[in-house]
Amino acid sequence: MKLRTLTATSALAAVALTLTACAGSSEAASDDPVSLEFVLSGDANQGGGYQAMADKYEEETGVHVEIVDVPYDDLVTRLRSGAQAGDLPALARASEIDPLWESELLDLTSIAQERDVMESLLVENEDGEIHALPSDLTAVGLFLNKSLFDQAGVAYPGIGDEPWTWDELTAALRQVQSATGARYGMVMDGSAHRLRSFMYQFGSQGVQPDEDGTWTLDEAGAEALEYFASMNDDQLMPRSVWLSGEDPSAMFKSGQVAAYYSGVWQVTDFSQNITDFEWTTALMPAQPTRATNLGTNWMVAFDGTGVEEETQAFIDWMYTQENYAELSQISGFLPAVEGLDVEYADNAEAFDMYYAEIEASDPIAGDQATTALRNSYEGRVLEYEPLKDETVKYLNGEQDLATTVREIGEQTTEAYSD
Repeated sequence: MKLRTLTATSALAAVALTLTACAGSSEAASDDPVSLEFVLSGDANQGGGYQAMADKYEEETGVHVEIVDVPYDDLVTRLRSGAQAGDLPALARASEIDPLWESELLDLTSIAQERDVMESLLVENEDGEIHALPSDLTAVGLFLNKSLFDQAGVAYPGIGDEPWTWDELTAALRQVQSATGARYGMVMDGSAHRLRSFMYQFGSQGVQPDEDGTWTLDEAGAEALEYFASMNDDQLMPRSVWLSGEDPSAMFKSGQVAAYYSGVWQVTDFSQNITDFEWTTALMPAQPTRATNLGTNWMVAFDGTGVEEETQAFIDWMYTQENYAELSQISGFLPAVEGLDVEYADNAEAFDMYYAEIEASDPIAGDQATTALRNSYEGRVLEYEPLKDETVKYLNGEQDLATTVREIGEQTTEAYSD
């Protein structure tokens, strides 16, 4: 990817070199070091990229960034409790924007514009301000047990090839199973994020609002659900993943599954922990649409901390080309900055496959992330996931397809109702 030259570092970064107020107050003694509390989840699992950047920033500026790494399930509670107690951190990498603290966010518009953050993932609030930056990209993709495919003599498409269809992939998986004795052809994460991309590939736009404000799943989405149910037959795919919560990653890493429909975050784990067989990434099927599903966490900064300028300066510094590329390389992130060239230490070809999938993807791929952000700005958060919940009932034989489609629409409408 071509490296793009950006504007010079903003004045905010220069200010950070001299500011010495403490985190709790801008009136602190001048010899007190600045300390910014940065709350996130999973940094240690992703190579400690943010900690590395915090250390580098302190070396360059003297500003200390305290990384507070909390379990993923506790992050929402941590920020909500902070908002209610008037004790929010300087900044956070959050999975969603909570209406409880959305009004406390700082404007990050200038950073988004100067640092070429992906425009397709920028959402303005009603005041035309950007309060959340995508911290990185996640994307759905397809992993193959290359050893099993090679043993069976079954070919798969590479980056420059025409993608296969789901019909062709499932036929190939059954061929691999027959030739190698693999226990299953494929596993898929029990996630609405994965299921949406699957539906997009059938030409669906997913669950969308109608003019009257109700949410519905289109006909192509219903077709995709029916196809997905046919795959969950305890032969091609294990029913236990979606119905009982069995770990699909562990199943794939056992070497007894030919393919895994998951996402880019698996690359670092697989490169470190799969040693008994060769794995690779392959193009996802198009039936007929090429589409992934993009996700992100959101970089946000909070007002009322006394260190607002220092916080914005740190974020601005982190999104410069050099620093953001380093962060992406350490953590195995797909960058949310345009024109960035990341030199991954391991499995660069896997990341190349994801780049290719994103570039070829239908624009619907970004809908989930931006729709959720827009709704949060308007005070609506999806507290549960009707798409997954109702699909599980369908897979389990509790209701038919027509009921499932209706319930997905009605439950989503209820969840988003004012």
